[in-house]
Amino acid sequence: RITEIPFGTTTGGLMDSIVAAADKNKIKIQKIEDNTAAHADILVYLPTGADAENTRDALYAFTDCELGISPNSGVIVDGKPAFLGVTEILRRSTDLTRELLKAELEIKLTELGDKWHFSSLEKIFIENRIYRDIEEAETWDAVLKAIDNGLAPFKKLLRREVTQDDLARLTEIKIKRISKFDSFRAHEEINQIEKAMEETEKNLRNLTRHTIRWYEDLGVKYGKQRQRLTEISSFDRVDRAQVVAATETLYLDAKNGFAGISLKKEEAIEKCSMLDDIIVFSAEGKMKVTRVADKFFVGARPLRVAVFRKEEDFIYSMIYRDGRDGNIMAKRFTVGGITRDKEYDITKGTPGSKVLYFKWHLSNEESSAQMLVVHLKSALRIRNLVRPLHFAEFGIKNRGSQGNIVTKHPVEKILIAPKDYTP
Repeated sequence: RITEIPFGTTTGGLMDSIVAAADKNKIKIQKIEDNTAAHADILVYLPTGADAENTRDALYAFTDCELGISPNSGVIVDGKPAFLGVTEILRRSTDLTRELLKAELEIKLTELGDKWHFSSLEKIFIENRIYRDIEEAETWDAVLKAIDNGLAPFKKLLRREVTQDDLARLTEIKIKRISKFDSFRAHEEINQIEKAMEETEKNLRNLTRHTIRWYEDLGVKYGKQRQRLTEISSFDRVDRAQVVAATETLYLDAKNGFAGISLKKEEAIEKCSMLDDIIVFSAEGKMKVTRVADKFFVGARPLRVAVFRKEEDFIYSMIYRDGRDGNIMAKRFTVGGITRDKEYDITKGTPGSKVLYFKWHLSNEESSAQMLVVHLKSALRIRNLVRPLHFAEFGIKNRGSQGNIVTKHPVEKILIAPKDYTP
């Protein structure tokens, strides 16, 4: 039952996509009904024996049950319209906030500096009774000069020069404030200003960290009143090759060297889907992975034609002749990474090479348990024509490994050793 549909589609369009996927054998359905009224309500009936979980994943993969949306917003950037994604807008907004916070901190640092400067001037002015120097001054200029001369020995304690405005501001201090001046309290106030300046300078040095804390404080302060209305959730990626219904059958015409889903009169290999890859091993020691098709060439008498599943990491065991008259080699290997439709050598690649024995197993235990009897062709100076071969002696390597030499003599036949065989 489908009770919700993606943004941008309709129940009719969704049903059409489901029917189209069924027509292409991507999913198996028996019938579909639309009971939509005030709310979406689509019923999908499955045939007997169909896997509901697998069908659900296939609906997400092959129909409009899942749609990707990439929202772009129209904004003005440098006086011009621009279409930006949400992530880019968020990045730019955060960068702008960072610059605004930087400007705010710089303004605050300037204000604190001015406050420290005048508090220090006021403390020096009152503690050293400089205000008495202006009692006999007859003009405004004489007043300012008297204050400036009184401050001269202490200017080295200040962080910037004393201006005319600073001198004029000192003259505005009322007698009541001078009489009630507390030197200790003034010293504490200056210390508090210095601590605030140090904190501001630290935030400027660590501006990004300060911006993050600012956003976190916003969440703490306003988060309860502004709860998220959308839902954050993650979706597992649906692999189409994994959920498509295996409605086709792979056939093999070994005599003529063809395979495909249309060769219905030939030997049936296994069930497959139109998205499956097929792996082919030839008697000449070639390997290839190709997409399934109605009919494709695999070579006469292939060693193996099967659906290639990456999760099934088979261990292959083989014995081959290197070239027409070369050494007899043995190896165990796994396929590993491949490129579709590229031919790989699983022998040394010498022309005339031929695979004499080829098997595959899902476990190392089964692969290692193989015991063979190699019969050599009769020749002068060869006394022992029968030699055992145990695959447990060979390590599992990649497909490009050359293998180990079994013998330098021609081989007549290779047999599987009986259970009671003793070398």
